[in-house]
Amino acid sequence: MADFETYQEYQRIEDFEEDSPPGEEDLLVHVPEGLKGKLLFFNLLLHIYHFHQKNGFACMMLSEFFELVQFLFVVTFTTFLFNCVEYDVLFANKAVNHTTHSGSPLERTKVTLTDAILPSQKCTERIQGNGWIIFLLIMAAIFWVYRLVKVFCNILSYWEIRQFYIKALKITMDELCNYTWQEVQGRLTNLQREQQMCIHKKELTELDIYHRILRFKNYMVAMVNKSLLPVQLHLPLLGDVVFLTQGLKYNFELIFFWGPGSLFQNKWNLHPKYKRASNRLELATQLSRVILLAGLANLLLCPFILVWQVLYAFFSYTETIKREPGSLGARRWSLYGRLYLRHFNELDHELHGRLGRGYKPVSKYMNSFTSPLFTVIAKNVAFFSGSILAVLIALTVYDEDVLTVQHILTAITMLGVVVTVTRSFIPDEHMVWCPEQLLQCVLAHIHYMPDHWKGNANKSETRDEMAQLFQYKAVFILEELLSPIVTPFILIFFLRHKSLEIIDFFRNFTVEVVGVGDICSFAQMDIRKHGNPQWLSEGQTEASVYQQAENGKTELSLMHFTIKNPRWQPPQESSFFISHLKEKVHHDAAGAPPAQHILSEAPLFSSLLSNESGTAPDNLLASVIAHPLLTASGLPGRDRRFVQPSTTASAAASVLASLSTSQQPSRTRSHILLPSTYPENPMYRSDRTVIEESMSGSDSRIRSINRSALLSEFASAEMSLHAIYMHEVHQQSSPPQRVSGQWQASVPPGHLQSNPGFLSQSSQPESLSGLSQLRLGGAFKHKRLYHLDFEEWCGLRSPV
Repeated sequence: MADFETYQEYQRIEDFEEDSPPGEEDLLVHVPEGLKGKLLFFNLLLHIYHFHQKNGFACMMLSEFFELVQFLFVVTFTTFLFNCVEYDVLFANKAVNHTTHSGSPLERTKVTLTDAILPSQKCTERIQGNGWIIFLLIMAAIFWVYRLVKVFCNILSYWEIRQFYIKALKITMDELCNYTWQEVQGRLTNLQREQQMCIHKKELTELDIYHRILRFKNYMVAMVNKSLLPVQLHLPLLGDVVFLTQGLKYNFELIFFWGPGSLFQNKWNLHPKYKRASNRLELATQLSRVILLAGLANLLLCPFILVWQVLYAFFSYTETIKREPGSLGARRWSLYGRLYLRHFNELDHELHGRLGRGYKPVSKYMNSFTSPLFTVIAKNVAFFSGSILAVLIALTVYDEDVLTVQHILTAITMLGVVVTVTRSFIPDEHMVWCPEQLLQCVLAHIHYMPDHWKGNANKSETRDEMAQLFQYKAVFILEELLSPIVTPFILIFFLRHKSLEIIDFFRNFTVEVVGVGDICSFAQMDIRKHGNPQWLSEGQTEASVYQQAENGKTELSLMHFTIKNPRWQPPQESSFFISHLKEKVHHDAAGAPPAQHILSEAPLFSSLLSNESGTAPDNLLASVIAHPLLTASGLPGRDRRFVQPSTTASAAASVLASLSTSQQPSRTRSHILLPSTYPENPMYRSDRTVIEESMSGSDSRIRSINRSALLSEFASAEMSLHAIYMHEVHQQSSPPQRVSGQWQASVPPGHLQSNPGFLSQSSQPESLSGLSQLRLGGAFKHKRLYHLDFEEWCGLRSPV
């Protein structure tokens, strides 16, 4: 894509709005009279959002204050440990002569902490005699003063936002934690209608607010989606690795958005020169120079940043590792995973909640992979280490003086760590795993999955790719420690050579919107401009391979935003796509078992209802995922009749159609597939609908849940159903493949792209629905699966 000829065919995407704000004055906000005539930029919506998410003025100021104190403590305490402690005395390598005031020796011989601490005068002399220490302290002092000034500026900004909440939004600080962001957002839109804060837009939509808050994050999500950022590296011996740390991400944002020489001239406008194609080569050279300078600056500051990273990691994790050695084996979503899995226009709390729901199934999926070799080694290492540890513990119980033996406490601690780590490699012998179903559970929450994962859930390649999204905490810590060393080389040798592609990306995918400024065009979720014909948008999109988003990002993001914001009116093309999807859902639901049958007859669903930890939204997903496999060979239901075999797509379509038809007839927006989230439109009708019947077993629990939280859970569950359904339909449009010696039933191929990269991702289209076409010979051989509950079946709980 770096060739000039390749880019000649790409024209800058036209503006969504014909009139664009000429400059800064268009973004001024008129604040109500209660704010004494002060003016705010509506660009502060980002700070308004953070103010809500961080629970108000007091919490934010305390966080800022303790960050300053924490930095001061680390620098001071480290300097003290290096210069003011006599370790020969502390380790008893040097005798200490204790005497009384009369000069006679003391009877005691124990060394105290005060004996190992040097006098203040000698400590000061040591510090003054070390030039490196003086230099580092001066650098730390400059940075601390800079942070102090920034904190004072933040106090003024946060106080202004506090006044805005109290006087404009009528929300006091004591009540702030009781308001969801959707409620705060509703008050902002109402305030715009009453006060006309944004002078160039009469109506402030939810999408406008999201665009202002997520302006730069949408660009980052789009660049990861288009594989523009050099975070996927091929290294000798290690193979393909993903490396994205906080430091590297900070440098990307510094170079692109707000640093000196960045592409944006302020917080809302791309510099005009980057919007013209005539000087793209010159601008690419200029950007390459900026990236080179940033890389050299990182290389120069590498020793100082590395020292800080090591010290911060030591003070942060040492106590945790001592108390819980297994915490290093816990997993977390990587920074790359958060960008890869993030929808366009998805706020931080929405992403955090969605990935949090998927944490348990993805952990179980990753734990389903065990190495027999490591298991044998781990069992024996745990046996020998545990034997020695048991003897040492027994000796200390018999006589506590054993603890005074040199290094005995260290040996006990290290042996405990070894035993804990090795036991993590020994799988539970009673656990029953089903990787394909676990991966389907994961997809329900993370919403994105490469095509070649389907049917290959038990492959180590799939597990390694999932590990790039869901990494060990120990790997995260190691990457952060290596970041000061690796980041300069990535900037200099990888990012710098993508300068021309980056310049073209920002020119081609930046649009101006009235009252909002410049945004990433992908964030508009325009199916016509960025849709993918393989994702239910064939015939509705005009996007080329270069312009379309990968992995169905545009389509899934549109559905997610529509479900989260049901009052938002999408553009015509997006509305047409949603209507088309609704028609396809109802068409597929017509040939599927009734939703009532799926929700109430599935044996796994019945067992879920008896589980106190289950809630109605979870039950919807459980039934859809469980039903196709249970009916693959005609397993009998509770009425002893053989049920109609169905696919995951048809089961999801049946439940989605029931959600749509169970809404109030007065609902005017027919293209919305979700239940109403507003009090005036109940989620379900007052008569006994399909979903009400499915919820009857957990009514007492549901009544105790806050209404808004429950509605949010139902919206998340419906989005999960859409993700499953859209992925299944997408898989069905892929060409037939032969997998594991079995031929999949032929499906009509859809309109294939000419992108070789896309075709390589679609190499394994087999889905769970293929099980319904196989003769399984009666019951399952591995286990009487239909007698297990859903969590046991997927490996989420050991069988009794």
